[in-house]
Amino acid sequence: MTGPQGDERPGHPPGSPRTAAVPFLLRWTVLLVAVTCWELAARARGSVYFPPPLRIARHARDLWFSGPAGHLFLTPAAVDTIVPSLGRVAAGFALAAGAGIALGIAVGRSRRAYALCNPVLQFARAVPPPALVPVFVVVFDFGTPMQVASIAFSAVWPVLVNSAEGARATDPLRLQVAAVLRLTPPERLWFLILPSALPRIFAGLRLSLSLCLILMVFSELLPGSDNGIGFTLTDAQTRSDLLTEWSALLLLGTLGHLLNTGLLAVEKQLAGPRSSAGRTA
Repeated sequence: MTGPQGDERPGHPPGSPRTAAVPFLLRWTVLLVAVTCWELAARARGSVYFPPPLRIARHARDLWFSGPAGHLFLTPAAVDTIVPSLGRVAAGFALAAGAGIALGIAVGRSRRAYALCNPVLQFARAVPPPALVPVFVVVFDFGTPMQVASIAFSAVWPVLVNSAEGARATDPLRLQVAAVLRLTPPERLWFLILPSALPRIFAGLRLSLSLCLILMVFSELLPGSDNGIGFTLTDAQTRSDLLTEWSALLLLGTLGHLLNTGLLAVEKQLAGPRSSAGRTA
C-alpha cells in the first residue's frame, strides 16, 4: 500500500502502560547510574568524609528502620527523629495551604484588593524564609509553636500569590455565562473559579511544600530543639558522626521526593494530568 496511510506503522497509544513505563525506567536508570558512580568514586577515594551510598543506606536502616514489624519497622530513634519533623511539616503546610488558598482566591477575585495587596505580597514573597525565624523566636520563644508558626508564615506566600493569579485568570466569558444562569457566588467559586485556579494553586503548593521542609530543618537547628531531623544533624555534627549526617541528608531527600510525589498524585486526581506538566510559579 502506498500513500500517506501506507507508511503508518502501528504503535502504542500515548496513554498505554508501555509508553508510560518508558519515562519511569529512564528516571530510575539515571538514578542507578548516578548512585553507581558515587559508590565507585567513594570506594576509590576511601575518604571518611565521603562515604559510599550503600554504607549510608545501611546505617540509615540500622538507625531508623530496623524496628519490629508491628511498629512499621521504625526504631525508637525514628520516632524521636522522623515523627516530630513530619508533624511540624504537616501542621505548617496545612496552615499555609488553607490560609493561602482562601486569602488568595479572595484577593484574586477583587481587582481593587489585588491592586492594593500585590506590592505587599511581592515584598513578603521576596523575603528569605530563614531570615524570619529570629522574629518568631522573639514572638513565640523556642519550641514547637515557634517552629510551626515560622513554617506556616514563610510557606503561605507561594500559595497565596499563585491562588490569586489563578483566580484572576478565570475566563471572563464563563463568568458572564454564570451570571446569565444566575449561579450563586458559592456555585461560581466551586464550579468556575476553583477549577480554573487549580493548576496555579498546586504550583504554589509544591513550592510551599519545599519551603516547609527547608524551614523545618532550619528551625530544628536552633537552640532549644531536642528532637527532629535538624536536631539530629546538629547532634551528629557535634559528635563528628559523619555517617549519621549523611543518613539525615538521605532521609531528607527521600522525604522530599515522597511528599512531592504524593502531592503530584493528588493534583492529577483533582486537576487532571496536564496541569502538572510544566506549571511553575
